[in-house]
Amino acid sequence: MSPNENSDRGAVDPAKRLAHSLRAIAAAAARFLWREPLVHFVLLGALIFGADAVLHPPPKDDKVITVTKAMRQSFIENFDEDKSRSPSEAEMEKMIESWVASEILYREGKALGVDRGDDMIRDRVAFKLQLLIFDQIRVPQPTQDQLRTWFTDNHGRFDEQERVGFYLTPPTDEITAQRQLAEIEGQHESEDLQRQTRAILGRPVASLAASFGDNFRDALLALPQGQWKVLQSKDGWHVVRLDSRRAGVLASLDDVHDEAVRLWLTDETRKRAWDAVSRLKAAYTVRYEQ
Repeated sequence: MSPNENSDRGAVDPAKRLAHSLRAIAAAAARFLWREPLVHFVLLGALIFGADAVLHPPPKDDKVITVTKAMRQSFIENFDEDKSRSPSEAEMEKMIESWVASEILYREGKALGVDRGDDMIRDRVAFKLQLLIFDQIRVPQPTQDQLRTWFTDNHGRFDEQERVGFYLTPPTDEITAQRQLAEIEGQHESEDLQRQTRAILGRPVASLAASFGDNFRDALLALPQGQWKVLQSKDGWHVVRLDSRRAGVLASLDDVHDEAVRLWLTDETRKRAWDAVSRLKAAYTVRYEQ
């Protein structure tokens, strides 16, 4: 073996020596830092913020609107004060669309700073932006063709509806209603029944089915005037007398021209305002909880 070979074997690689020294320094620093309370606090804070970021991530998109199940239930509960029925699918969709439009107006209003210095609720901010949108809309007077086309689709808003007047006892069972009928025909009904019998005057025929049911409406219209009869509504049995009936009258555009123009301008303004909201809505995603 040569002297050079002995010399190479006994020599220490400088790179290895440096790595060993760095590991020793790092270990010593770690032992020192681990004894420092400030380091523990920093590490604990990092863990807390990290966990919070995982459990409560920031919203990725402020253009997302969520219609919650609780919100849908609120719409149902607030639909009818008497709680006599729940909204139909079409009515529910209309309420949700209205709320979504309000939420969009609120967010856009916030983005424009409309609420700056005004500590009002969300609907107030949305209403303020709605006023701004309406203020920017200028609708010209309709042409005669436009007005006549619109009137054809909306003449029901001007027609005089068919109306009826009738007397109605409170709902009860059929046997009691038959007994009350006999008392009324014999003119010896009780004062209590007289007080409870309602006079319904000038009621639009189109509104009868919603309140009393289709069968009641049809039976009432078939009654001879002035004659008491027992009829069944969706609430029970009644003693009823048809007292008056006035036929409907179709409106003429010439007779209601000025009012038709006013309503056309109102409808067209609302349509253009809704189109503006729909354009804003295109930038949003609406999510529905199942």
